[in-house]
Amino acid sequence: MKIVLDTNCLLMMIFPKGQYYQIYTKIQSGDIALVISNEILSEYLEIIEGFYSQKVAEYTVNAILSLPTTYLVNSVYYKWELISEDKDDNKFVDAYIASNADYLVTNDRHFNVLKNIDFPYVNLVNIDHFLTLTN
Repeated sequence: MKIVLDTNCLLMMIFPKGQYYQIYTKIQSGDIALVISNEILSEYLEIIEGFYSQKVAEYTVNAILSLPTTYLVNSVYYKWELISEDKDDNKFVDAYIASNADYLVTNDRHFNVLKNIDFPYVNLVNIDHFLTLTN
C-alpha cells in the first residue's frame, strides 16, 4: 500500500504513546510505502521542528528517507492546483497523482474540495479511517 501523508497526520503518528503510532511503525517496517517529495519533506521538517524539536524533526525525516519503501517523487510534471483555499496543500495532491498512490491521508478540511472532483480522482481518507484499513 502506497500513501501520501499530510503533515497533520504525521504529527499524530510519531508520538510513541499515541493511538496512531502503529501506523508509523508499519511505515517503518515497510508494510506501508510513504510517498514524499522535496516540498513535502521541507514541510515535515518545519512543522515537526515547531511542534517538537529540531532533533525530532531531523530524526523523523532521516528515518523516512532511509526506508527502502519510501517513494520519492523527484519532479511533478503537472501541477493540478485543485485546492484553492490553501494552495500549499496542493503539493500532497500532486505527489499522490504523480506516484499513483493508493491513499492521501489527511485531517485537513481544505482537502474536502477533492470529494467533489471526479478527475483526477483522489482517494482521500482521514487518519481514523486509515487506521481501520491497516488493521
